[in-house]
Amino acid sequence: GIGGAFQYGMQLSITNSPAEYIKSFIRETWLKRYSSSPSEETVTLMWSFIVSIYSIGGLLGSLFAGYFSVRFGRKKTMLFTNSPALLGAALMGFSWLCGSFEMIIAGRLFSGVSGGLALNIHLLYAGECAPRKLRGLFATTVSTAIALGKFVGFALGLREVLGADALWPVLMATNAIPALIQLLTLPFFPESPRYLLIDKKDKEACV
Repeated sequence: GIGGAFQYGMQLSITNSPAEYIKSFIRETWLKRYSSSPSEETVTLMWSFIVSIYSIGGLLGSLFAGYFSVRFGRKKTMLFTNSPALLGAALMGFSWLCGSFEMIIAGRLFSGVSGGLALNIHLLYAGECAPRKLRGLFATTVSTAIALGKFVGFALGLREVLGADALWPVLMATNAIPALIQLLTLPFFPESPRYLLIDKKDKEACV
């Protein structure tokens, strides 16, 4: 769940705390770029893009989750979800240094793709790897991971942690941490037995 539904929950809550800082960044960037202050409607529109583009990325990721899970397997797809997560974290983390609020929008889009893929594959992978008696319990780890991700996102957004004006780019890039943890640990996990038997026709590997 660390690289699965946790990512989704974390990205849902992580934008709440730095909202005013990011709006200020949009105003400053616009002023430097065009030598005029943007209207409040423009700032609100850009902020709306930053918030809502995550859902569009999530939709795109969800649409391809089924194909990727059959084509490459549950485990490899879970590993692949870390690529857009890391790319999104890098774009958002360096947006302030590059003076580009468009990088935040692009980063949120890639994070959404990662979240949409991970949320679907997490449920498949955990359920198919679980022993029959524990399958229901393992399926509930999705909602647990989402709730935990939301909590961590809110906690990191506190002003005493990363919610300060100078630290909001770091806060927006923290989703790289669960992605890196999964990249380092998931290769030691098994592939889904159901995938090996039904999709790969490899009964020996399944057993």
